[in-house]
Amino acid sequence: MLTARKFATAASATVLGLFFATETFAADVTWNVSLWGKRRAFTEHVEKLAEEVAAKTDGKFEIKLHYGGALSKSRENLDGISFGAFEMAQFCASYHADKNPSLTVLELPFLGVADLETEVKVSKALYEHPAVQKDLGRWNAKLLMPSPMPQYNFAGKGDVPSSITDFEGMRVRALGGLGKLMEAAGAVPTSVTASETYQAIDSGTVNAAGFAPHAHLSFKTVEVANWWTKNLNPGTVHCPIVVNTDAYAALPDDFRAALDESVQPALDHYLATYAKVYDKWWPELEARGIVQVEFSPEELAAFEEKAGPIQDAWVQEQTANGLPAQELLDLVKGVIKG
Repeated sequence: MLTARKFATAASATVLGLFFATETFAADVTWNVSLWGKRRAFTEHVEKLAEEVAAKTDGKFEIKLHYGGALSKSRENLDGISFGAFEMAQFCASYHADKNPSLTVLELPFLGVADLETEVKVSKALYEHPAVQKDLGRWNAKLLMPSPMPQYNFAGKGDVPSSITDFEGMRVRALGGLGKLMEAAGAVPTSVTASETYQAIDSGTVNAAGFAPHAHLSFKTVEVANWWTKNLNPGTVHCPIVVNTDAYAALPDDFRAALDESVQPALDHYLATYAKVYDKWWPELEARGIVQVEFSPEELAAFEEKAGPIQDAWVQEQTANGLPAQELLDLVKGVIKG
């Protein structure tokens, strides 16, 4: 039979046990991240983010990465974020330009972004603009960090182009502003997904694909190509990491701080990792005997002239859609110029 003192002690222990159990349960948070493909340079910042957050929270905040479209198709990640199917995702603006028109300013051709550090700086500035935040807010999405990519170039199979006019009639995998630019050059752009591109080139469905080097390696287009445009550099695709705003707001203050403070280390890691991609890229081209096409300055200038009307058309279209389009474009160009 318990004495009053023993009963009080036992009761206190029970209450304390329940308290700490409740605290442990409340503190343990798991976020799921929807990605496509496999782990590669393009996803290294998310890997690092998860590592940093776990370290800062003693493992109590876990960010789980799901590759291969296990949670959602790449073109449906923004939808999944909107209704909370997962807490974090990566997507590319050109996958659904109508859903995130403000971000497509970064996919316009020949903006003049010289390096990945500038790409990060421009992206962060754009993310702070109220119109951009409102645009993504329609999908319950908060922009967390960019996935900075270098200028795209084309890897193709078949006749090697020696001038811009050789792209006339060529079927190319090109998205966003890059697709519009190639169309202006007489090519026929298609929106084949990254995962489908190898088969599309191998079968002849498309003749060439525009990717950054890491993607040409990861999606194996380099294995079926016999030429690559070394210096075309027409533009790139913008692929941010976003989080569900409700999930973000529900985080305990210390977890939210840990997430926010992990972004810069994650981006630093990404940039360092991407620099190593070229250590694999150049030897791969040499080993496979892939022709590296270099266009003359005159050819490149003629190609770049086609970008102006595309940028003007984007401003007109997005202004009509209610965006401060010229303001966004001026912001981007201002940051690039420094």
